[in-house]
Amino acid sequence: MAETSVVTLSRHIVEEERRHPEATGAFSNILYDIALAAKIISREVNKAGLVDILGQAGSRNVHDEVVKKLDVFADEVICKAMDHTGDLCCMVSEEHPDIVAIPEKFPRGKYVLLYDPLDGSSNIDLNVSIGTIFSVHLKVTEGPDGRLEDCLQPGRRQLAAGYVVYGSSTMLVYTSGAGVHGFTLDPSIGEFLLSHPNIHIPESTSRTYSVNESYYDLWGPGQRQFVSELKRQEGLSARYIGSLVADFHRTLLSGGVFMYPADSRSPRGKLRLLYEAAPLAMICKEAGGGAIDGHGDILDQLPTELHQRTPLYIGSLDLVECARTLVSGDSER
Repeated sequence: MAETSVVTLSRHIVEEERRHPEATGAFSNILYDIALAAKIISREVNKAGLVDILGQAGSRNVHDEVVKKLDVFADEVICKAMDHTGDLCCMVSEEHPDIVAIPEKFPRGKYVLLYDPLDGSSNIDLNVSIGTIFSVHLKVTEGPDGRLEDCLQPGRRQLAAGYVVYGSSTMLVYTSGAGVHGFTLDPSIGEFLLSHPNIHIPESTSRTYSVNESYYDLWGPGQRQFVSELKRQEGLSARYIGSLVADFHRTLLSGGVFMYPADSRSPRGKLRLLYEAAPLAMICKEAGGGAIDGHGDILDQLPTELHQRTPLYIGSLDLVECARTLVSGDSER
């Protein structure tokens, strides 16, 4: 019988760390803590229909979106899992208008964490897959506290990026610039196990395109032409969940393209650059794909504000390049 090797997330991180003798362990600790927060959030998501955690919290976040109770819970879990470790100088969350400072009573480190605690939360009540997205940057300013300059860095400077999808199973996918790896949570032992090593976007399988076509009348001519071209491609079908993490996860594993284009109502796009588009773009690039805002690479965008929005085309490289050719005239420059 062939020997079976079970690789946990912890073991994988340790093995990756051994390749870098200069590593201090702080970066690994950040990934451990994110995984712990994901386990706690996963537990609450899975029992959300059984307890009084669904529904609205009665407030709105910085984007004037109604905050759901589970959004608040996920944000607090991540914040409390990360703020005391001494590894971070600050955080940025979708749920906070400004930088989340590390409390004075805790030590500060040299990393910045940017995250969307619960992407797709409008689907909570419908039991649709939702997720967490995160990005890690190295501090670039002097002094112990994180500053705006530490957070407003282009995606190419990310040290790591990842997401967790809470679906029929909970899966954590991350990259630190040396491949993309996926880990599935085994709830019976409470461990993330390596299930998808060295993920690459397939080139010729049952690929999909994913876009909300109800906005067709608001699109520019290039976007309309691009979708028409996709409809004519053999073997390419339409799939749209309406949860960024879930749609991107399918695209990463099956191939194709996900897009949330600019339109006449949202000329700057809708997705957030720092903690949605940029981290997913890093993952996609490491998996052999691409990500653009309609004309330029997402990873090259220089952010000017924490909650900056952007159009997004992400997935198989050939389809992303086709989008670049056809829709570049529609994108606001």
